[in-house]
Amino acid sequence: MHTVWKGAISFGLVHVPVKMFSATEDKDISMRYIHKTCITPLAYVRKCQTCEKEVEWDEITKGYEYEPGRFVLFEKEELETISGEANKEIKILDFVNLTDIDPVYFQKTYYLGPGDTGAGAYNLLLDSMRQTGKIGIAKVSIRSKSSLAAIRVIENCLALETIFYPDEIRPISQVPNLPEKVTVNERELDMAKMLISQLSSPFEPEKYKDEYRGRLLEAIEHKISGEEVQAAPALQKTSVIDLMAALQASLDATKSPDDGKVTLEPDASVTEEKKPKKPRAKKVKEPVT
Repeated sequence: MHTVWKGAISFGLVHVPVKMFSATEDKDISMRYIHKTCITPLAYVRKCQTCEKEVEWDEITKGYEYEPGRFVLFEKEELETISGEANKEIKILDFVNLTDIDPVYFQKTYYLGPGDTGAGAYNLLLDSMRQTGKIGIAKVSIRSKSSLAAIRVIENCLALETIFYPDEIRPISQVPNLPEKVTVNERELDMAKMLISQLSSPFEPEKYKDEYRGRLLEAIEHKISGEEVQAAPALQKTSVIDLMAALQASLDATKSPDDGKVTLEPDASVTEEKKPKKPRAKKVKEPVT
């Protein structure tokens, strides 16, 4: 696994060095946008509309648009200082019951492995949380973003779940057409409860499969085996006209102002039948470029 973050968990005066790893992976099948006319993959280009050029990453910063067209800019170091990411600390604020947190709050799960030192402190926190059945509510900053987090035990590993702040959860009242008062037929309710009881079973995640991904993989294999494959054309870095312009510039650079100008024309064989040969102009040695 790739380490995405290094730091420490702190609760009271206890300091637990940890390394963070992503607990989940996106298995969506990646599709690229293709120009159907020539089967060329389309590329994302960071282009400045004012300068009319592609922008390199070292020329990019972040900014907040506080009025249309007016920005305040922040460098990466400023954002890290504001977010508190520099201290690399997961500070546990409270211990609560897992059932107290509604699943709507959960975002992304990370595994926390022991750091290079402090294995004893890691085991102490792991076992004490397991035996008390509590989870820790903490604050952490990852990639310049401050988050609430829940520290809990998964088997023999500490895990961190980033969770939304309360003001990031939209109120239920914003959902349109919700009934003000729920009224149902008692006989229908009893039958529905009976059906739920019959369908109830322990949660076994391994029995749930991504059927769409499976069908898409089968379709991809079918197209490949049936040779329904479209090849992208080899991109040419220079065209004939570009080459002629470069050669002409090279010739012009080697001639003195008093010399007559020799103009190169595109090769006639490219666009029309060969014409009778004319006397050649004296060859001029091209400079090495």
